[in-house]
Amino acid sequence: MAAPQCRRVRLWRWRRNPLRRRSDLVEAWIVLAAWVLALLGGLVAGFVTADAVEAEAERQRARSREVSAVVVEDVKDRVTARAAVDHRVWATVRWTAPDGRTYTDEARVAPTTPSGSTVTVWTDGGGRIAAEPLTAGESRLHAISGGVLAAAATCGVVMGLAWAVRLGLERRRLAQWAAEWERVDSRWGWPTR
Repeated sequence: MAAPQCRRVRLWRWRRNPLRRRSDLVEAWIVLAAWVLALLGGLVAGFVTADAVEAEAERQRARSREVSAVVVEDVKDRVTARAAVDHRVWATVRWTAPDGRTYTDEARVAPTTPSGSTVTVWTDGGGRIAAEPLTAGESRLHAISGGVLAAAATCGVVMGLAWAVRLGLERRRLAQWAAEWERVDSRWGWPTR
């Protein structure tokens, strides 16, 4: 004897059907709107974030200046920097800005750098030591990864909200079914549970 086969009816919430409830159609529209919003919102958020990251990297490159600084103190007995892969140590360095002012700050240098050596440091517009600006490839990588994360987060938020709304509809539908069964119970005179 062959097992009965049930055909899968696609898009049943959109078709006219005597068993389709109004909440089924509302749920279908919510799912459609969520997919469209997730797709479009994710694309917009991704591109906006990528542009913002690229613009910030460009501003950082425009503000940063590479200057030569002189190591002021001996660094032989210093402890290495906090990063496990970076074996440089902190040392006091002095440099002269293009406007003629002299600055002193701490920078990371090789642990074998003697006092009086010249090292290259990056400064911001205010004369403070800054991190080396991102290269074009690094800023592109940051922009792509930031855009992908923003797009994924936007899609996740939209789909999460849609799921919460669908969960509310399901609870409401179950409450309606419970009320209908209560009416059936009272009409027949015995519980149907």
